[in-house]
Amino acid sequence: MTTPSSDSAFAQQPHEPHSGSLAGRLNWLRAGVLGANDGIVSVAAIVVGVAGASSSTPAILAAGSAALIGGAVSMALGEYVSVSSQRDSQRSLIEKERTELKEDPEGELAELAGLYESRGLTPETAHRVAVELTEKDALRAHLAMELNIDEDDVVSPWNAAGASALAFLVGGILPLLAILLPPEAVRVPVTFVVVILALAATGVIGARLGGSPIGRATVRVVVGGALALVATFVVGTLLGTAGVV
Repeated sequence: MTTPSSDSAFAQQPHEPHSGSLAGRLNWLRAGVLGANDGIVSVAAIVVGVAGASSSTPAILAAGSAALIGGAVSMALGEYVSVSSQRDSQRSLIEKERTELKEDPEGELAELAGLYESRGLTPETAHRVAVELTEKDALRAHLAMELNIDEDDVVSPWNAAGASALAFLVGGILPLLAILLPPEAVRVPVTFVVVILALAATGVIGARLGGSPIGRATVRVVVGGALALVATFVVGTLLGTAGVV
């Protein structure tokens, strides 16, 4: 029976996130996918609603452009505020743990060993693991075990805000172009098709990156977007027929 060498003892599986920043990846995924979906649905709903009430291309362009810019700014601001609060909380926890390690290293070592023991290790093994990890990087060991935080994974509000705004713009430009470029007689059906395809694409991409079932994620975003388009188009048509606009 062959004993694996130290280099091959830990064989990484390609589908498991053993390396890289998982928290950072999920943060970018959340901001990007949500931003793109919001851009597609929000702008599409507005331009389709306006198109249902009026055939005026300038009116559709004005409404769509306002939705595109305003939505991107709103998404960026919301993401910045949300992630800033998360970052401040993470930094506070890290500083608190650093202070505790400085003031009571023995107590923190005992606490870490106790945590490993509660996970199923024997007291002797738990203590040995705690000692070795503390010697290597005490703060990182405590953050990972106690708080499930990596000091290198503190999220950036600027990155999240920029990703969210960019994703919204990329997503929102599709329905805007789809309703402006085709002839008036087919602009609404074309927009519907483009939006459904775009939402299906974001659903598939989000599911693949997040490791969730593709079918469920895709159906969820497509059905939600389709309902929003139908609702706004019906409202716009009713308003146009009634002569309100």
